[in-house]
Amino acid sequence: MIRIAICDDEASIRAYLTSLIRAQSCPCEIVEYPSASACLADRRELDLLFLDIELAPSGSGLDGMALARTIRERSSGTQPVMIFVTGHQRYVFDAFDVGAFQYLLKPVDEEKFAQVFARAVEQIEAGRVQPQLSHALTLQSAGTSRTVPLDSIYYIESSNHKVVLRLKDGEFSCYAKIRDLEAELGDQFFRIHKGYLVNLAYVEGYSKTELTLTNGEKLLISKYKYQDFVKAYLRFVKRGAGL
Repeated sequence: MIRIAICDDEASIRAYLTSLIRAQSCPCEIVEYPSASACLADRRELDLLFLDIELAPSGSGLDGMALARTIRERSSGTQPVMIFVTGHQRYVFDAFDVGAFQYLLKPVDEEKFAQVFARAVEQIEAGRVQPQLSHALTLQSAGTSRTVPLDSIYYIESSNHKVVLRLKDGEFSCYAKIRDLEAELGDQFFRIHKGYLVNLAYVEGYSKTELTLTNGEKLLISKYKYQDFVKAYLRFVKRGAGL
């Protein structure tokens, strides 16, 4: 069951998008919001959000783009896949700044909608599959050896000729070079910044400037790494889902 929301201040647009969703072969639950404040007041977790960029500011004072940023800044709960609906193509780049999956121009074309919707559902279902991590990393520290399962590592941080492993149960540091660990760990981890090597299994959401991990932490993404990160992450998700 895919949990879908439509946030648009025009009732006719909400009704039309609902009819398009119902026409797809996908079991789903749909909720409609006429304003940003109505969307924020309902704390249910969503898988997919259709959002009007030009949403008229309501009691919350938020338009569609401000609502998207507010949702992305939440440190808990599921981050929905966002599809922006707009009457103007000039907003496209703003949409991708908040991690939008895609955008649809009004009036929404039925065939284009079906294509975008199908790809969004694929991403949602892939994200629900937790990749099985069975390998471990063995490190030396203070004359002792420690083996750390990869599924216990959120990310690895480089700090003063040492690396710090941020783990589910705390942290562990040792003398090592992050570039050596990057080569050893392969494509399950990705170096999003010169100081961060991230476990892709625990990425919950991302924008062009930062990513959010499932534990709520946010890490900066280097602008030089962003495009390669997106490609690596999508490959990782598809592989975990068997696609």
